[in-house]
Amino acid sequence: MKHLKGVITSIVLVINTVVLVSLLLFFAVFKLILPVKKIRVGLSKILVWIAEGWIYINTIGHRLVHGEKVIAQLPELFKDQWYLVIANHCSTADIPIIQAVFNRKIPFLKFFIKRELIWVPFLGLAWWALDFPFMKRYSKEFLQKNPHLKGKDMEQTKKSCGQFKTFPTSVINFIEGTRFSIQKQQKQASPYQYLLKPKAGGVGVVMGSMGEQMRQLLLVTVAYKKKAPTVWQYLCGDFDQAVVKCEKIVIPETLLNKNYATDADFKAELFKWSENLWYKQDKKLQDFYERDNI
Repeated sequence: MKHLKGVITSIVLVINTVVLVSLLLFFAVFKLILPVKKIRVGLSKILVWIAEGWIYINTIGHRLVHGEKVIAQLPELFKDQWYLVIANHCSTADIPIIQAVFNRKIPFLKFFIKRELIWVPFLGLAWWALDFPFMKRYSKEFLQKNPHLKGKDMEQTKKSCGQFKTFPTSVINFIEGTRFSIQKQQKQASPYQYLLKPKAGGVGVVMGSMGEQMRQLLLVTVAYKKKAPTVWQYLCGDFDQAVVKCEKIVIPETLLNKNYATDADFKAELFKWSENLWYKQDKKLQDFYERDNI
């Protein structure tokens, strides 16, 4: 029965995607060929409205088939403000769940995407049209052979973030860089019980390029009763409950409008601040798994 429900939820997702992504791509083409800034900003708002509709239909479809399985505890939020969102990452289901919880409560969530993915058919154009920030990462070995490219990846990411100044936007960053697992935790000797070590690069770029607008951080904690589901288990409703908690934090002035690529003091201060946030996050997860998750 649960697999049948998963098929039904998947059909809703596929139909919704075909219809609304086709509509989104129609407007994306105009944004691509029209160089006028005001027109592009207007088209960006239309594209965001379509994307929010896509998330809304997916969320309602999942809720009708499976019931309310996502519990959210949120502070007062606004759609006319900029937010930097930081969340732990333990399942591929985290993204649709976080999108569902925050959809139309804050500005549309955008996350960092590898620059190579811009060439993915249809989706690459959709992500570009929605102003998702594309990141190009160079390995240490590559930079040793090409030292003149040092910092270029951060410059490109900062340029992408600069587009968010035109109207309120939320940027989400999974600062662990990958999904949590016990094996990964042990391999990197993480000091946290339920988290991997944080990476501050993406956060530093956003704060450095968006300091005038993005002054509030949403620390999002995602936890699952018993076991985190895969995407298919999420579509099947094959999980007990997902809990999303959110704390609103004012970003310190000392961390805004700095250059992450060149300012060593800023980099050190940001990493220390990220570590403290992550200890707080780890305590929240400990409370859930050892006390609340009964």
